Amino acid sequence: MPGPNAPAPLHTRRTSRIGRLRTRPLLWRLGRLRVDPFIASLLGTVALAALLPARGAAAPVVSDAATGGVAVLFFLYGARLSAREAWNGLKQWRLHGTVLAVTFILFPLLGTAAHLLVPSVLTPQLYQGLLFLTLLPSTVQSSIAFTSIARGNTAAAVCSATFSSLFGILLTPLLAAVLLHTKGGFSAGSVLEIAEQLLLPFAAGQALRRWIAAWTARHRAVLALVDRGSILLVVYSAFSAAVVGGMWSTLSLPRLAALLVTESVLLALVLTATLLGGRRLGFDRGDLIAIVFCGSKKSLASGVPMAAVLFPGAAAGLMVLPLMLFHQLQLMVCAVLARRWAAQAPAAEASRPHEALARA
Repeated sequence: MPGPNAPAPLHTRRTSRIGRLRTRPLLWRLGRLRVDPFIASLLGTVALAALLPARGAAAPVVSDAATGGVAVLFFLYGARLSAREAWNGLKQWRLHGTVLAVTFILFPLLGTAAHLLVPSVLTPQLYQGLLFLTLLPSTVQSSIAFTSIARGNTAAAVCSATFSSLFGILLTPLLAAVLLHTKGGFSAGSVLEIAEQLLLPFAAGQALRRWIAAWTARHRAVLALVDRGSILLVVYSAFSAAVVGGMWSTLSLPRLAALLVTESVLLALVLTATLLGGRRLGFDRGDLIAIVFCGSKKSLASGVPMAAVLFPGAAAGLMVLPLMLFHQLQLMVCAVLARRWAAQAPAAEASRPHEALARA
């Protein structure tokens, strides 16, 4: 009979070794999973609004601060977007037209069709938020980043994402006025308010770009904090109004789960349409990747301030919730696609993954 210090039998040691080999990759993968800091900040802001919403005299102060944050945000957008680079990219008009068609035609059509899910799957308020997110422009930063990672046509992604943002400032409010009947319908007053809060700061940033472009490039990290801080302020204001107005009492976990499933189907349909449609139109691999990533995304950075302008008060909170969920979903799915396409990239493209991004 073996003593207490005797070595374990061979089959026991082998089983233990196999168990460790199987466990290590799992632990390694779990250790690599990280929550996006900005998403964590958004969730923390929502929790803060739920626990300590802006009430009474503090509410108008927070609302005015959020309005100022929106103006700063769109001023910085205007200061960063290079009109010359955008015009230089016009030669790829088929690619840009495809992305714009997906963003402002296919997405809204799918959002309108989702009305069939009301009220059995989605509440009317959640459907309104879902429809609103389908009207938004594409993202700029993540579309370019994922296209670069996947070894796609990064220069085309820069131009397409830029065009989408520029068109979105005009098209999203117009589509919202038609499909969502914001502010009781489309009127000259709503046009002036949108121009004052969105277009005017953006135009000011474009006008001053030649003098402040170098300064914004040097202080990119600080301005990124200003960007995100402005968005968090708008989210806090919108969700505070929703909490005070009692609108969150209409939501339940099954409804939120149904919303997440609906958005997953929406994203899958658009990804499939951009992939198959791009192939049918004869685009090469690099252009196809740019179309998929630029066409399938919706901008949280543009959507939150636009919601604050178009849906003041408690309504903005529920309008933003579907967008926040879709934003995280699109990041996770597109990250997987970008890594897979990067692994399949031809050697010539893999040797210069960030060349076009550096030029942009």
